[in-house]
Amino acid sequence: MKQALEKIELLAKAELEKITDAEQLEAFRIRFLGKKGELTSVLKQMAGLSAEERPIVGQIANRVRGGIEAELAEKAAQLKAETAARRLREERLDVTLPGKAPRLGKAHPMDSVMHEIEDIFIGMGFDIVEGPEVEYDYYNFEALNIPADHPARDTQDTFFITDNILLRSQTSSVQVHVMEDRKPPIRILSPGRVYRSDAIDATHSPIFHQIECLVVDKGITMANLVGTLDTVMKRLYGEECKIRLRPHHFPFTEPSAEVDILCFNCGGKGCAMCKGEGYVELLGAGMVHPKVLANCGIDPNEYSGFAFGLGLERVTMGKYGINDLRLLYENDLRFLGQF
Repeated sequence: MKQALEKIELLAKAELEKITDAEQLEAFRIRFLGKKGELTSVLKQMAGLSAEERPIVGQIANRVRGGIEAELAEKAAQLKAETAARRLREERLDVTLPGKAPRLGKAHPMDSVMHEIEDIFIGMGFDIVEGPEVEYDYYNFEALNIPADHPARDTQDTFFITDNILLRSQTSSVQVHVMEDRKPPIRILSPGRVYRSDAIDATHSPIFHQIECLVVDKGITMANLVGTLDTVMKRLYGEECKIRLRPHHFPFTEPSAEVDILCFNCGGKGCAMCKGEGYVELLGAGMVHPKVLANCGIDPNEYSGFAFGLGLERVTMGKYGINDLRLLYENDLRFLGQF
């Protein structure tokens, strides 16, 4: 047994010198000092020794175990120091190098224009309100004087969730919510997404943004509407901007008008963007229909109002001279980085 212990001692020293990492070191510990290790296996045989041999062999076993444990701890400290030194070499940082500036994002061009429009209207005394994108048929159509059999529904074909619930096709639905909840005078601006079953092209998308304006008070006339539109367009596009009103029909306004601005692509000379007309259609406007006021509990004999809806995408295109709406949605950083 004495020879077996001395053999284990020599073998352990030889094996320990070959170890190069912590994983090998742990395997070494288990092999020699574990519950089923080589040293433990030898010590289990001490029960067969005589009373005279047992103390001598026990002393040798303790010396061998203590030596292996000491060398094991020394090797662990050595490997730890080598690992730390290697990491210092490999992960060394040159603190004298200039830092890397983080890339900062910027507002999307539509967000920039939205904030600019909101600032203009807030400065004119308007409140900013929001409404639900998932809307009842009543608020999107019925209350706006568009009954189920009205042909105007064909031009606002939207996405129905049920027979009575849909994705709103216009922010005009917010008008009804506001007029039901507030008493005149009312001056609100309501921006948000709207949905229509439109094919995607340079000027149309099934998802787009409208900014609804509503004013209800005593003595409101068409002159107030034109003056507001002219002020807003000049603030957005500059003093040289011109607007043009064309008679139109909207079920929820009377009289109604389509509002065009001087083509931002050709300056009024005529091009493919404006289809040779020199003006680009921008929004619909008009005086709030008396029936809509009555539907919302407002006396049309006492109050009148005007409303119009801006298409945010088209306003943005005019603001920055963009000739294709799809560029605003493709998330191409080469394009967006220009703004």
